[in-house]
Amino acid sequence: MELLVVGVLGLLGIAAATALGPRVRVSPPLLLVIVGILVSFLPFVPEIEIDPEWIIAGVLPPLLYSASVAMPSMEFRREFGAISGLSVSLVVVSSVAMGLLFTWIVPGLSLAAGIALGAIVSPTDAVATSIVKRVGVTPRIVTVLEGESLLNDATALVLLRSAIAATAASITFWEIVGDFVFAVTVAVVVGYAVGKVNLWVRSRVTDATVNTVISFAVPFVAAVPCEALGASGLVAAVVAGLVTGRGAIRSLSPQHRMSDVQNWRTIELILEGAVFLVMGLELSTIVSDLTNEVRGIELGARVAGITLLGVVVVRALFVFPMLGLQRRSFRRGERMKPHLTAVQERLEGVDPTQADLMLDAARADAARAGSMPEPAEAADPDADPPTDDEVAVGEQAADHRRRRFRRRPPDRAISSASLQRFQSRLRRKVADIDYFMAEPLGWREGTVIVWAGMRGAITLAAAQTLPQGTPDRSLVIFIAFLVAAGSLIIQGATLPWLVRLVKPAGVDREAARTERADLLEMLRGVADDVVREHREARAAAGEPSGPRDAEADRELYRTLRLDIIAAQREALLSVRDEGTFSASVLTGALETLDADQISMELRRAHQDEA
Repeated sequence: MELLVVGVLGLLGIAAATALGPRVRVSPPLLLVIVGILVSFLPFVPEIEIDPEWIIAGVLPPLLYSASVAMPSMEFRREFGAISGLSVSLVVVSSVAMGLLFTWIVPGLSLAAGIALGAIVSPTDAVATSIVKRVGVTPRIVTVLEGESLLNDATALVLLRSAIAATAASITFWEIVGDFVFAVTVAVVVGYAVGKVNLWVRSRVTDATVNTVISFAVPFVAAVPCEALGASGLVAAVVAGLVTGRGAIRSLSPQHRMSDVQNWRTIELILEGAVFLVMGLELSTIVSDLTNEVRGIELGARVAGITLLGVVVVRALFVFPMLGLQRRSFRRGERMKPHLTAVQERLEGVDPTQADLMLDAARADAARAGSMPEPAEAADPDADPPTDDEVAVGEQAADHRRRRFRRRPPDRAISSASLQRFQSRLRRKVADIDYFMAEPLGWREGTVIVWAGMRGAITLAAAQTLPQGTPDRSLVIFIAFLVAAGSLIIQGATLPWLVRLVKPAGVDREAARTERADLLEMLRGVADDVVREHREARAAAGEPSGPRDAEADRELYRTLRLDIIAAQREALLSVRDEGTFSASVLTGALETLDADQISMELRRAHQDEA
């Protein structure tokens, strides 16, 4: 009964923090952490200690799965370079840098133990990114931070496991690399298979409630086998979520998708709130364990302060050069766009049976576009003229591309499908360039990315997985708690102020309105085509054009409307794959179509019952 009361009070506390947070202008996760810390020191509150496996294996897989299902696949692909850099390279760099720092400031700490502690404090928390979404930054920043937090846990946990093993036996660099590659590869394969099977099974289940129950099991079905194989269950849950999110629109009915969204939002709210609340409640137990150690609270607080400063500095030293490299790539894309657009125009309306030479020339133009400077750039009077060697190398490269694209036998025709695939790739490339041009990441956005990289429950849970015999284990756990809580409270509370100070690019509402207007125009064109096809089909079938009874008119309208919705949904999925429109605009349009279809099907069901 006592556990039931605690559970009910926890749910009410989560609901209260979520409702009151916006009114007092404090993020609900911060409120829950602070309330948990204060409550933990009340004399009648018992000591609370949660098995870290409940967090790593029980809470994080469904949270990561839910976040990855909602992750726009096109934006994830576009930002994968930044995401992989932050979730792998930055975690490794931070772990090693912080490990060296810990061995310097903590007397007697070995390098392996220091790297283990560095791996604990390096990953940002997926739950903590919920704070970022409330400060009004661009969707691109949110995508980068969310993608980073989805994948960096695996890197950190593999490094932690290797560092712990290194404290007991020698381990080589290549063994660590092999362990990481194995953990990720197996997780990707298992997660992909689970995601595909999930869609196949759920597409054959007609009950929306049963369908949602199955979805609750998916992250664990992906994660548990991977953990048993020594791979990353968290990455498997993420991959399963990405596969599910991308294929759900074609495989699942609107009722099932809407049921999933509502139920998973509730699960997210409860699990996220519970993580932050329990994190605060554990402080009393952590402190009581620490007071029995040789080193006291003062040393732990000092090390935690240095650690928090260190991870922010290392993150800044990594993020700003990374964004600089991205800007160089973006400028190359800008130079390519006119050439790609010209190729698009040349291929418009081309007869596939006569497209051989046109497609070869277009491919050659597209290849040359990557190395050709713009005329304005070449004519720049301040630019140094190219050397003879540079001219020769450029001509050789262009000649190689021309030869490579002329290898097709002269009697081989271009199929319509091949031409369409090439045109689709061109449109996607141009859309990618437009995406990066519309929302460039400069130093202002980089500052937000640096400061928004908050630590959270994964840091504390990872510290608690250290073996019981680890030297100064309670001190490490205390440091991890202070880093996580300090990061959430300090960075989370000051993030809105920082955004107002540096003024990063915000959401362009005028551009969004224009984009929605263009999308609606496209959907109206699709609807007109379907109506015309219906009329032509009825005329070909010889149906009379005179008046019909009311029931026949209703059935005709229902059939026509459902066909329009299906055609519009397919058109939206096509432009989604090409990246022509932003994820937020497409999601809104798809949800509107789902609501229309559900409404019509409900009306039909009520009429049948009557």
